Amino acid sequence: MRALRLANLALLVLFPIAWAAPLLRAGLLPLFGLSEISVLSGLASLWQTDIFLALLVTLLALVAPYAKTVGLALVQYGLASPRLLPAIHVMGKLAMADVFLIAIYVVLVKGIGMGRVETAWGLYLFTFCVLASLALSSLTARILKRG
Repeated sequence: MRALRLANLALLVLFPIAWAAPLLRAGLLPLFGLSEISVLSGLASLWQTDIFLALLVTLLALVAPYAKTVGLALVQYGLASPRLLPAIHVMGKLAMADVFLIAIYVVLVKGIGMGRVETAWGLYLFTFCVLASLALSSLTARILKRG
C-alpha cells in the first residue's frame, strides 16, 4: 500500500506539469511555424472564445483528475471512508474524457488536411497521469476489499 500512496502523491506533482507541458504543436498550413498548445494555454484561449467549453475542459482536465487524486490520497491515508471510491472512480472516467477530446481534435485537423498537428511529450505525460490514476484507484479498491 505504501507504493500506491507514493505513486498517487507523485501524481499531485505530475498533473500540474502535464497541464503546462506542450500537448500538441499545431499550425494552419505546413508553411507556417507550429504553435505549442498546452492544457493551460488552450484553456486561456477558450476562456476568450467559448466560456461553456472552457468550463467543460476545466472540469475534465483540471478539476476531475486532481480531485480524484486528492480523494484517493485521503482514502489511502485513512482520512476518508473507502465508500468514497465509487465517486473517485467516476472522476477518473471524466478525466479520461479530456484525453479523448484531444484525440478527436488531432484526428479532425489531420483529416481536413489544412493544418498540421504533431503530438508533443505533454500529451503522453497527461495520458500517463490519467491512466496511472485509474490503475491506482483500482488497485487501492482491491486492497481495501481484501483488508
